[in-house]
Amino acid sequence: MTTSPWTVDPESCALLVIDMQNDFVREGYPMAVPMARERLATMEDVIGTCRDAGVPVVYTQHILYDSFDVSPLETAYIPRLRQTGMRDGAHGAAIVDELAPRPDEMVIRKHRYDAFHNTPLHSVLNTIRGLRRVDTVIIIGTLTEACCESTARSAYMHDYRVAFVSDATGALSDAAQEATLRSIRTFFGRVLSTAELTAELGR
Repeated sequence: MTTSPWTVDPESCALLVIDMQNDFVREGYPMAVPMARERLATMEDVIGTCRDAGVPVVYTQHILYDSFDVSPLETAYIPRLRQTGMRDGAHGAAIVDELAPRPDEMVIRKHRYDAFHNTPLHSVLNTIRGLRRVDTVIIIGTLTEACCESTARSAYMHDYRVAFVSDATGALSDAAQEATLRSIRTFFGRVLSTAELTAELGR
């Protein structure tokens, strides 16, 4: 499309901050994503802009357990997660201090890449601004090609408009980042830079 099918309305959107946990961000941690770490300041700017615009901020937190394997296909494909990573209650599972949720902001705990799968996310979005007032989700965080993309696709399937922020999401490689951005802009939503998002939010 040569023109945007919609613009981000600060009165009807919510920001999703996907899995910005120590285990995904800190150097040397089990699932460290250097691109996510490098883009922390940009993500912080997006969160600040959304808060200033009155846009609700909702966080997701990927959680695994030592007591049983709650995500057996994930650990089959990434075997190190059978022993370590995103353990319930551990420092590694906590959201990084730089992006810490405020006491009144929602944190959605999940066990699959898709933040809608078996979580209250859809109910939260349906009520966080009043009944069915949210029609658009803004997505930032990590991992671009896994949890961010899976959540974006699911949001589309739930009839949400998706604004995927290109410089506030982090992949394992530039090629993976670009592949997801191409898929989103072609089929599932709009890809915006932080500057473009800020302009549409009127900040």
